[in-house]
Amino acid sequence: MSRGELIAYLVILAVVLLLAFAVPKPISFSTTVSYLIVGVIALVLLIIFVRTIQGKMVGRRIVFLFVGLAVILPLFMTISQPIPLSPEVKQVYDAVVALKPGSKVLVSFDYDPPSAPELQPMAETFFRLCLTRDLKIIIMGLWPQGPQQAEIAMRKTLEYPEIASKNLRYGIDYVNLGFQTGNEFVIQRMGGDFKSMFPTDLNGTAYDSLPLVRNVRNFSNIDYAFNLSAGYPGTVEWVQVAVDRYGLKMGAGNTAVQTTQMYPYLRARQLVGLLGGLNGAAEFERAANMIGKGTKFMVSQSFSHIIVIAFIIIGNAAFFLGDKRKKKADAARESGA
Repeated sequence: MSRGELIAYLVILAVVLLLAFAVPKPISFSTTVSYLIVGVIALVLLIIFVRTIQGKMVGRRIVFLFVGLAVILPLFMTISQPIPLSPEVKQVYDAVVALKPGSKVLVSFDYDPPSAPELQPMAETFFRLCLTRDLKIIIMGLWPQGPQQAEIAMRKTLEYPEIASKNLRYGIDYVNLGFQTGNEFVIQRMGGDFKSMFPTDLNGTAYDSLPLVRNVRNFSNIDYAFNLSAGYPGTVEWVQVAVDRYGLKMGAGNTAVQTTQMYPYLRARQLVGLLGGLNGAAEFERAANMIGKGTKFMVSQSFSHIIVIAFIIIGNAAFFLGDKRKKKADAARESGA
């Protein structure tokens, strides 16, 4: 790598870090500027394609640079893409909307930070939709870091103007019971008595001192449950114990790799709705009319796919044209000999 290339990469890295951490408010390009950026990128790709046809190849670092830009830039753009709404995602939305104000919703966070890019957007939109409709949220987790992920999502949700104006109070409108070890045995015990598994909340406050859960004894007092899962223990265990044994009405949000395992439960109507991966998060945002990270990440993903496909086409053009030129050169040498 030349000195100039190294400086260019460092400058790009510095700009990204500045936008991500140093700027107090997120930068968002206008729609006009966003489409202008897309046009410039398309023009540069066309120039690269023409130069490739002329026999002037581009280095792999250019490819990496374009893929990096395709991933980063859409996060600051105000353009969107059509996202069709699947029936299983609409089921989750309809289940929440059908609840009366004051209904109690149990949300179990069964994932850790590595799965947050897929599941955190679901959590934020779910919280926002519930609180907008004046539902009461009871948070818990079967994974040690789950309740902390819930705290992050809740803090973000409470910043939205329509939520902040409600002046919601902890312990009355929402509560975080924290993590409890024991996997599916925790769910089984909760079927009899929540308090036996969560004598205090995340902050150490006694269960009976929290107005929201004071009269919540077991699953019969929960109107709807939503499980965010990245593995074991997670949705499968919730279905096998809480749904099958205690009749809990529950939906789920899973990582993309885990989602396919959940469709049998969905078809058997053991799950009332399912969000699958980043696409499920984006669909749920569309259903709730609350554009968030899921939609932006999907645009970023689509952009990067388009860039990769473009360079595959350019690479194939370079290969076949190069092979054709080589054959012509060989034929010319043979005829000259």
